[in-house]
Amino acid sequence: MEYLSLDAQSVRKLLPKRDVNTHKGDYGKLLLICGSRGYTGAAALCALGALRSGAGLVYLAVPESIYEIEAVKLLEPVIFPMPDEGGMLSVQAVEKIDALLPKMNAIAIGPGLGQSEGTFQVIKHVLQSAKCPVILDADGINVVSKHTYILRDRIAPTVLTPHDGEFLRLGQRLTEDRCQSAVDAAIHLGCIMVLKGHKTVITDGKSCYVNNTGNPGMATGGSGDVLTGIIASLIGQRLGLLQAAACGAWLHGAAGDRCAQQIGQYGMLPQDMLQILPQIIG
Repeated sequence: MEYLSLDAQSVRKLLPKRDVNTHKGDYGKLLLICGSRGYTGAAALCALGALRSGAGLVYLAVPESIYEIEAVKLLEPVIFPMPDEGGMLSVQAVEKIDALLPKMNAIAIGPGLGQSEGTFQVIKHVLQSAKCPVILDADGINVVSKHTYILRDRIAPTVLTPHDGEFLRLGQRLTEDRCQSAVDAAIHLGCIMVLKGHKTVITDGKSCYVNNTGNPGMATGGSGDVLTGIIASLIGQRLGLLQAAACGAWLHGAAGDRCAQQIGQYGMLPQDMLQILPQIIG
């Protein structure tokens, strides 16, 4: 097992350079499939996490019933209202989402999505049809937790970002050796594993990063949605999958640490981290 570490200098070396002679299409086209009634913030935070970390084009697919809320919250992403049922994506959304897949460099799915037959069918179709990397988070993980064959059968790369509870729902064994637990899961599920928590572990089953940034002030709803957006953004900008996940975790934690220094751990919010993130990236 190769154990790797990151610091500010190594992260900046890995981040893609911004060439003068470029345009928005050079920095990734992302599709984010997020949100449901009552969970509009998750979609917005994920989209802003992607944009604040350099994504060129962000397309946000949300249930039609929350479209107007997201359109008011967000100016930069292209927002697509999708057929819904009960405030969550319906099976009818599959066809519309399918039309978007070939254009994308990376897809993130799950934050605030809810759990229903419709969301399962959408997630299943994306995992089986998308030829680009897919980042699966939150309800995306929960929905496929009883159908992990979909992950193992996938040809294109997948990044999973579970916290401990979601990791266990995936049927994985969590021991005191979190690195080994994450490695075993990455091998078993055929994915890049981002096991979130104190000292987040990022592994492809061969190499393992242990993140050294972050603090307890980040233990609040919405923080993980920002991380998902950052990782999707870096993958869309053609960073290697393992490096994108590791750099995303480092940047996310470093932004949280800067917030803790400036306003304290008790009152910091995910949107504060979004404001700080561009300063961390430089």
